[in-house]
Amino acid sequence: MAAEGLWDLTISTPVGRIDAVIELARQAGVLTGAAHGAGEHVPLDDITLDGDRLTWNQAITKPLRLNLAFAVTVDGDTLTGTSRAGRLPASKVIGRRRAVPTAADDRA
Repeated sequence: MAAEGLWDLTISTPVGRIDAVIELARQAGVLTGAAHGAGEHVPLDDITLDGDRLTWNQAITKPLRLNLAFAVTVDGDTLTGTSRAGRLPASKVIGRRRAVPTAADDRA
């Protein structure tokens, strides 16, 4: 399952909803990525795609300093799964891949 692209994520945490964007790309055969949200731009670490299961880690400093571990399932242009911060309860994650504009869109 291809995971590359821009993804709009919603993370439902015990303290409220967090919206973020992740960007995944393949460089020299390796999946790389970064996350944008809450005024931060952070790299994704340990990105693994095994079939339709995508996992990665990332560190954030806003709203709190946390190390997050994501485990999601990619199904076409949607993803669902969880994010976990240490011993805290897992938070539900949903995402939708942004459509890539085509040349026809530019002419419209």
